[in-house]
Amino acid sequence: MKSIHVLLVWPNRPEQMAMLDDAYHLHRYDLASEKGRVSMLDEFGDQIRAVVTTHGGGLEKSLIDRLPNLEIVACSSVGLDTLCVDECKARGIQVTNTPNVLTDDVADMALLLLLATVRRLVPGIHWVHSGDWVNKGMMPLNTSVHGKTVGVVGLGRIGKAIAHRAQAFGMKVCYYGRRQSPDVDYTYYDTIETLAHDVDILMPAIPGGESTEGLISKSVLKALGPQGYFINIARGSVVDENALVELLCAGELAGAGLDVFADEPHVPEALLALDNVVLQPHCSSGTYETRGRMAQLVVDNLAAHFAGKALITPV
Repeated sequence: MKSIHVLLVWPNRPEQMAMLDDAYHLHRYDLASEKGRVSMLDEFGDQIRAVVTTHGGGLEKSLIDRLPNLEIVACSSVGLDTLCVDECKARGIQVTNTPNVLTDDVADMALLLLLATVRRLVPGIHWVHSGDWVNKGMMPLNTSVHGKTVGVVGLGRIGKAIAHRAQAFGMKVCYYGRRQSPDVDYTYYDTIETLAHDVDILMPAIPGGESTEGLISKSVLKALGPQGYFINIARGSVVDENALVELLCAGELAGAGLDVFADEPHVPEALLALDNVVLQPHCSSGTYETRGRMAQLVVDNLAAHFAGKALITPV
């Protein structure tokens, strides 16, 4: 299959990169300069049959336009909002992603952020390192998570995994979704604002994209209130980030744990000064194990496609 030309927009894990390099004629778009990319597409654009990318690498329409014989886009992420999926479908281009394999790590990060934010882990670390424990004694009390109510927005695979973990910590679970899920007994809400009003912790577990942009609006955050916490492992686009920052700075939210942002890797400066906010660099799925499984799905989906078999995880 070395005769099959593959455009690498974003690199895979080293082991799977070796597999790709062994099986295909790889074109390292990710390493090329702007001028080099133009030359690469001029020379090989009409020979490219597959693209390998991630949510961060994306796939723009302008690039698709340069690849007239593109057959498949293999993306090493769950998120699809940077891939021009509709454009691909209109041109008969297959798209694959990597669902399921990252569910547990993302749900773990959600609970990590929840616990670290509500129990004030970062200020506690600072209390020890700064000498405040010696000089001032015990740090101020924080808040228990046991008995609190978590509102999950979107009860898909990740949402259910988060709910399961929250229950293990003695929390009550409520949720909002486009429809009520028949296989759970959590309390269902048909509006996000009402859900936010009734819970202590609000946590979206929904994809990015136009359909969810700003779904967690300022009115939703205000309904959550000054005793409420906001945790986000979904996408930065799903929340009105300006409103979130404004309410946190004004003390109209108790705190936030954030793994995702609207303009990554740029984080609003105001958040960096707040001690009731826990920040992570979009790394919920960032473990060796999960990234390895995601990378292998990319390899396996390409192999299935070029062998004329059914795709493993088609979009």
